[in-house]
Amino acid sequence: MEIIHLSAECYPVAKVGGLGDVVGALPKYQCKAGHYAKVVMPAYNTKFMHQNEWRVEHDAVMYLGNYRLPYQILKETTNKLGFDLYCVLIEGLTNTNNVYVGAEDTERFLAFQIATLDWIAQWQHQPDVLHCHDHHSALVPFMLQHCYKYQHLSHIKTVFTIHNGLYQGWMSWSKAYYLPEYDSWKAGLLDWAGMINPMSSAVRCADAVSTVSWSYMHELMQSANGLEGLFRSEYRKCHGVLNGIDFDVWNPATDTYLQHHYTAENMAEIKQKHKEEICDIFDINPNNPLIIFIGRLVGEKGADLLPSAMGRAMFETQGNVNFLVLGSGDDSIEDNLNGLKPLCRGIYNCYIGYHEGLAHRLYAAADFILMPSRVEPCGLNQMYALRYGTIPMVRNIGGLKDTVVDIGEYEGYGIKFDYATVTDIVIATHRAYHLYRNQPIFQAIRQRVMSFNNSWELSQERYENIYRGL
Repeated sequence: MEIIHLSAECYPVAKVGGLGDVVGALPKYQCKAGHYAKVVMPAYNTKFMHQNEWRVEHDAVMYLGNYRLPYQILKETTNKLGFDLYCVLIEGLTNTNNVYVGAEDTERFLAFQIATLDWIAQWQHQPDVLHCHDHHSALVPFMLQHCYKYQHLSHIKTVFTIHNGLYQGWMSWSKAYYLPEYDSWKAGLLDWAGMINPMSSAVRCADAVSTVSWSYMHELMQSANGLEGLFRSEYRKCHGVLNGIDFDVWNPATDTYLQHHYTAENMAEIKQKHKEEICDIFDINPNNPLIIFIGRLVGEKGADLLPSAMGRAMFETQGNVNFLVLGSGDDSIEDNLNGLKPLCRGIYNCYIGYHEGLAHRLYAAADFILMPSRVEPCGLNQMYALRYGTIPMVRNIGGLKDTVVDIGEYEGYGIKFDYATVTDIVIATHRAYHLYRNQPIFQAIRQRVMSFNNSWELSQERYENIYRGL
């Protein structure tokens, strides 16, 4: 099959969160399975764009309402990502320094979608599937079916994947004229609560809808920022497909960010080396269990709970547990995390910012990873951690619920808690501390989890079954 992925992010071109990791890996594994997968995304002003070779594949003009906008489709010429990568360049709109810029995002991503469809409409052949990711490409299913200029493409199957249902791309009806002319009798497929809601439109218009875990699909039926009833009514075409991880990138035996490589057989010795090096860099005690947090410092991830929870946990364990935080986000959370440093010298530190190489080193060094998320559609960090022999401490929600089994259960290997509260995090820390003290069991669990297969091969097969079912 020929599969076109439309996305705002794709690692390593431009990444903000898990969406970028997914779109950077799934097409590669689809190509390995014999399909012809491509990615189309906006052309941002990023390092990747400047450091690689591009060819102009298409040069034309598009219309965003009454605005006439020249655009180019640029193709990366070396196929270095394992799939064909195309970037849509619209001067003044897509070529921003950041993926998301705020108020102009409605125009930016709508223009990206229209330009992409205008380009595909010129092809001499038609792809089998357009796979749209999150609200940034969510109007494509509607436009394919109901905009007059794309009627000849209407039989192309569409799949819409929700990576985060909180962000739905709402826009005022005053901007409806941006869309190419469409059948006005179908305007109700755009509307939700008096606004144009791209995500609700995609759920209704796409041939299939997927979320990045089964549990998250069920959670959306109970809490989806106003779309709960829609998900319940459309459940017949909804699927839960767990994300995978790219074993080529996340492999402690070959990871280019690591100075010392390891496998399950020599894991204990080499992980201790990584731990000692990281503890030396951040001036913390290498003899304590090391618990890390990696991610956005926002309420959605439970990061606002970290300062109080870590402070209390370190006090109750009498300084016998280390915490190390890597991330950026809300200024107040960053300030509170920095403010904890002088109070917990030798057992706590943080790095405010994004650092891909440091993240890899932390997975290799840590004993545990903490994920107290309020919302977690799938979660990739816990899968990265397992791959590196690091035990997850997670809230029992979304994809975390589907990918981690508590040590209190049969063949369990993680620590789970039910509520995003300081108390639950502290209790989980006590459990981690006592597990760490029982070294034979601790090391046996770490060795076992490194053999888990969370690669994209399994997830690719599930997507293939969805495509073929259409």
